[in-house]
Amino acid sequence: MLAAAATAVSSLAATGTGATTIPGTPGTGVPAPPALGVHHRLTDATATRIFLEDRKVASWLKRYPDKPQKSATWKDGVWSVVISTDGAGAIASGKVDDALAVVTEAWTGPQVAWTMARGQHGAFGGAMINSKKIWLVFCVVFLLGLVNWRRPFSVRTLDLLALLSFSVSLWYFNAGDVLMSAPLVYPPFVWLLIRCFWVGARDRPSKGDVVWPVWLLLAATVFLGGFRIGLNVRDSNVIDVGYSGVIGADRIWHGQSPYDHFPVERERKACGPADSNGEIRDRIQTNGRCESANERGDTYGPVAYEAYLPGYLLFGWSGKWDSLPSVHFTSIVWDLLALVGMGLVGLRLGGPKLGATFAFAWAAWPFTQYASSSNTNDMIGPALLVIGFLFYTSSFRRGVFSALAGWTKFGSLLLVPLWAGYPDARRFRGRAAYTCGFLVATGIAFSVLLLEPSPFHAARVFVDRTVIWQSGRDSPFSIWDYRQYHAKGLPDLHRVQALLEIILIAGALALGRWPRRRSPLRLAAFSAVLLIGFEIVLTHWYYPYLLWMFPFVAITLLMPRQAPEPDGSVDAGHEPAPTMAVSDAATAAS
Repeated sequence: MLAAAATAVSSLAATGTGATTIPGTPGTGVPAPPALGVHHRLTDATATRIFLEDRKVASWLKRYPDKPQKSATWKDGVWSVVISTDGAGAIASGKVDDALAVVTEAWTGPQVAWTMARGQHGAFGGAMINSKKIWLVFCVVFLLGLVNWRRPFSVRTLDLLALLSFSVSLWYFNAGDVLMSAPLVYPPFVWLLIRCFWVGARDRPSKGDVVWPVWLLLAATVFLGGFRIGLNVRDSNVIDVGYSGVIGADRIWHGQSPYDHFPVERERKACGPADSNGEIRDRIQTNGRCESANERGDTYGPVAYEAYLPGYLLFGWSGKWDSLPSVHFTSIVWDLLALVGMGLVGLRLGGPKLGATFAFAWAAWPFTQYASSSNTNDMIGPALLVIGFLFYTSSFRRGVFSALAGWTKFGSLLLVPLWAGYPDARRFRGRAAYTCGFLVATGIAFSVLLLEPSPFHAARVFVDRTVIWQSGRDSPFSIWDYRQYHAKGLPDLHRVQALLEIILIAGALALGRWPRRRSPLRLAAFSAVLLIGFEIVLTHWYYPYLLWMFPFVAITLLMPRQAPEPDGSVDAGHEPAPTMAVSDAATAAS
């Protein structure tokens, strides 16, 4: 599969097709106006009145007091109208065609400042994965492959439906209704959190198993793996998150820390054309090179850039936000590593059938492909955690891979107390070995800061560009930051969010000591609980983040009641693994 990925991405690099920048704001299909003269037909008051009479705009403005501030400017036959209020700032904006006297664009609330809230079809992941046909095929295959058809009305079916129900929220997001899409992610999150906590507390899997034979699950997984690679190469795009990875790799390769060295637009000479919004991203940077700007791309952990080095060395980077084959290659490789890792975890925990089940679950769940087609960096952390979980009997290796995952995106650091205490929370030797592995991996990951003249200054810049900026950012893609719009009907939930954050941190610390004895199932279940909890309290949340929790949710909820005994072999520096209940038939199958 890795060879196929490299070949496919090489083809992408040769043809120059594939990922592009996120397209600009689309129009509404209004025909082009007549040839423009030097004068406009409408007045600014008339253009503003036409804009305010738009049904979408009028509906949103009902949330605010009367007499907002209004402005309208004319250029090239189009009026740009902005409506604002004290405190909330701009609350509506759009364009009115001067010749036709019609509204051609109308953005309200979150859509004013966030182009990604405007429902641009295919802007994230390309057209194919966002098509109803392909998305529903993934959903149907996922459900058909994993439902226990002997007990179709069991809780297992509800678990699978909960995992697929995030699709409803995504549908509203693609329609540009983020005030509807954001609340819809929380019911399935709460269901999955409760289910995983219940399984972990009881240390007993749910009843049920998949009914398909191993060969069929494996065949479906291999087919889906190839289809996913083809979908990434043929019809996907690279959003700013993935683009940041190759920029960071370029900076590291040229002897710089990634932090505060990304290409910017401000005070830089333009060296490329304007996009459909009139924005010129291509600028001459301090290194004298013409590069496409991505000013806040240096907000992740160092591993999020180091992971792109192999792809960068194979395919390079032109300095532009073009097809970016190195990013496609990196996304495909980490996607495959997660898929294979899930299969190996299942093989170790329950034999070939469970291995095939876990691998199939990753391959068939549509949101794993959504992240791959968006070419984000969200496959890296889950893949590293899955590999770390595969070595659950080795405290040192668990420490290494949990550190690498945590220094990709920081949410995985919540797992440190839980993972350090496996299999016995009071065993000092295991904690010491875990801590050693964690520190070794941390030192390797942060060695990029030594590339700067002053590593201590580089460390301060790292904290400022990542932790501080991330903790203070605004976002409309969760329910927690609605206060910024000062609109009637939108609650202020900051105190609730703060309370949940305290509970989450307290829970993560408590899981360092309780329960004292923990099986692989318990480790997976409580890992899922912590990662789901982290996603619930995030201010800025997006659909590829679902991958963070998915491997451990799948392990927890798809583990059969009668699973073969996991490999509990012990060697130097390894901890014995607690055993699980085994039936004679299952043992024979393993």
